[in-house]
Amino acid sequence: MSLNPIEIEMMRNALTSICDEMYVAIMRSAYSTNIKERRDHSTAIFDLKGRTIVQGESLPLLLASMLGLVEVVLEKYGADAIQPGDMFLSNDPYVGRGSHLPDVAAVMPIFTNGRLVAFVADIAHHADIGGMVPGSMAGGMTEIYQEGLRIPPLRVMRDFKIDNNVMDLVLLNVRVPHERRGDYNAQFAANLLAARRMEEFFRRWTVDQFNEGAEAILSAVARRIRSGISELPDGKYAFEDHLDDDGVDTNHIPIRVEIEIKGDEISLDFGGSSPQVTGNINVTMSGLQASVLYALKVLVDHDGPTNSGMMNPVAIIAPEGSIVNARFPAATAARAQTCQRIIDVVLGALAQAAPHAVIAASNGSNMSCSFSGRAVDGTDYVYMETIGGGAGGRSYKDGTDGVQVHVTNTSNLPIEALEREYPLLIERYEFIENSGGTGKWRGGLGLRRVYRPIDHTCRFSGQGERFIYQPWGLFGGTPGRAGRLSLVHDDGQITSVRGKITSLRIPETARLEVETPGAGGYGNPSQRDPALKEEDIRFGKVRAEAAVDVA
Repeated sequence: MSLNPIEIEMMRNALTSICDEMYVAIMRSAYSTNIKERRDHSTAIFDLKGRTIVQGESLPLLLASMLGLVEVVLEKYGADAIQPGDMFLSNDPYVGRGSHLPDVAAVMPIFTNGRLVAFVADIAHHADIGGMVPGSMAGGMTEIYQEGLRIPPLRVMRDFKIDNNVMDLVLLNVRVPHERRGDYNAQFAANLLAARRMEEFFRRWTVDQFNEGAEAILSAVARRIRSGISELPDGKYAFEDHLDDDGVDTNHIPIRVEIEIKGDEISLDFGGSSPQVTGNINVTMSGLQASVLYALKVLVDHDGPTNSGMMNPVAIIAPEGSIVNARFPAATAARAQTCQRIIDVVLGALAQAAPHAVIAASNGSNMSCSFSGRAVDGTDYVYMETIGGGAGGRSYKDGTDGVQVHVTNTSNLPIEALEREYPLLIERYEFIENSGGTGKWRGGLGLRRVYRPIDHTCRFSGQGERFIYQPWGLFGGTPGRAGRLSLVHDDGQITSVRGKITSLRIPETARLEVETPGAGGYGNPSQRDPALKEEDIRFGKVRAEAAVDVA
């Protein structure tokens, strides 16, 4: 090698800083709260083989929507037909190897001295991508055609100029197009910024050095993952958990994994999982890969870089046509619910191999809520957010309260940001008392968020999980509380709302109460420190009688 380890690390940090700058550029220039406030976007740099060299440290699941992105662009257009100033859009799980339609990726080729040398890409979750329901994330959708606009790898920019014919087509098929346009422009601008930074990068490094450094960065990550796997005891491990339902016609849906560790390699077989279902909780292979890689990374190399090298020692087996490797035209909008359960079963299985590293089950519910309607000033709006819940108890510490967990690393939107932009009032926003499982270390608490439309009737659609199957505890810890949705009218009438709902009218004389799941506890509750019990009571996390019950 012509590069020494210090130079390789300098190169990796230079590329990572480009990803981070792209990430901040999108956040600061996007229009929708889902991106500019909740930060539901990510960035990456790829080599000419389509391998992820560096990824922005943001949403692990969004890696799923970019894993095969460059490959399909090259397959469709060919390297010879790609020119400087080109940019491509893609979102389709099948022809574009994405994971669901709201995640739209923009990828741009990088040239130096007229030679194609790399690609930069960003991806963002758009609050609406069209389809049968505002927000494009409702329960009850049964095929991908209902979920929104499918974008194959499509050239959206030539010679650094946006193709307005393409954008007209995209924006004609979405709600609140001015907001969507702002988000797309933010993505385009971030890629153009990255292209300028890559131009600066290649003033310092040659193309040969970049290629050599990329191989070294990938190899280093592979070695780190192999080293971490080798520290786990060889053997076979299995675990099974269930999704509540698919929102249409299937309940109690099993997700099962059998894991085998041999030396520094690991295989994960999901053959015991459910066939793909009618509802839109199916996952394509890219989503399965991202979920598995995340679970392994947090166990064996939590502070290492993220790139395609992680896949080197990992074999994933999943029958085509199963819920974790769905076949076209299966609906996938709520694939994050299943991705969370995939992570739960991987961690549950490996708790036997690494009891001190695995946490109890977290809330396991990427609780998505979409509100839409027409405000009193006549403007239409679509507001989409996901809400966190409890994180599982650990071998050394309580689980965190009210957070997004695992692959969905977005923020919970502040009330002030929501109420400033949408005709919605948040009447309550709080932790749910007693929602974390008990244990030596308590599970994190779920969240209660109560919405009321202001001077209009709004439309709600949602996707939740762990409403039936509670987040499990570990080593004697008890399960966390399940989630719940309720429509509460001012006259006192309360209507229970199922966890996956296509459309619900909320008049201004009612409010929607969203309660997200807590998380499982870790260890025997009788071993909990009395001082921690008193603290839980003092801060209102546990009622006094509940603390006595596990004394």
